[in-house]
Amino acid sequence: MSTDAPSPSSQDLVISLSGITRTYFKPDGTVLVEALKNIDVDISRGEYVAIMGASGSGKSTMMNIIGALDQPTSGSCCINGSDIASMSDEKLSMVRGRSIGFVFQAFNLIGALTVIENVEVPLFYQSIPRLDRQRRTVEILQRVGLGDRLGHRPNELSGGQQQRVAIARALVTNPAVLLADEPTGNLDSSTGRDILSLLDELHQEGLTIVMVTHDESIAERCDRVIRLRDGFIEYDERTSKGQAAISR
Repeated sequence: MSTDAPSPSSQDLVISLSGITRTYFKPDGTVLVEALKNIDVDISRGEYVAIMGASGSGKSTMMNIIGALDQPTSGSCCINGSDIASMSDEKLSMVRGRSIGFVFQAFNLIGALTVIENVEVPLFYQSIPRLDRQRRTVEILQRVGLGDRLGHRPNELSGGQQQRVAIARALVTNPAVLLADEPTGNLDSSTGRDILSLLDELHQEGLTIVMVTHDESIAERCDRVIRLRDGFIEYDERTSKGQAAISR
């Protein structure tokens, strides 16, 4: 494995994976697949990281662990200072709600709800008062360019607008990290570029972003690329953009 990734101080870390393995077993207890094998990765505040790899490389498993959607078989996974490896489902849910923002390829919006209602959902589950929910939701929708679409429903929006709603929903809780899983996969190339430009802007404002992508040109927009192969880290290197940021 080659690596020129940074070694941030513990105070700067948003994600820290140490000795992570994830093994899936058959009902009889025999090993079905070893999805991740002894993964060590630190991601510091403000980084923009791409996770790449072929199908079956372990990138989705790694994203699920980072997002507290799954727990490792062994090793330590700290998210914003909290080790999730032995957390209860209730505590994992709290970490997801407060520290992680998710953006998916398929948008995952609720068709029966309006734009503003979709974005309010995470705040509702955190018992945020109604007026505070509405204020924060309107502010973030204006930030992503949808201040004039608050009362629309998802089927009244373009694909790019739906993804902006999904990004607003991910940001409304002020998460420590935004996880984006192939966020332009369901969009045409022009709309995809608009979404990537929005993510670039959010990163420039200081947001930590971790993105799964198969597209080399998208990965080059990031500061750093982690490529997985057969459950191992094949390399973890800074892109030319990331190198330029260091030199400034």
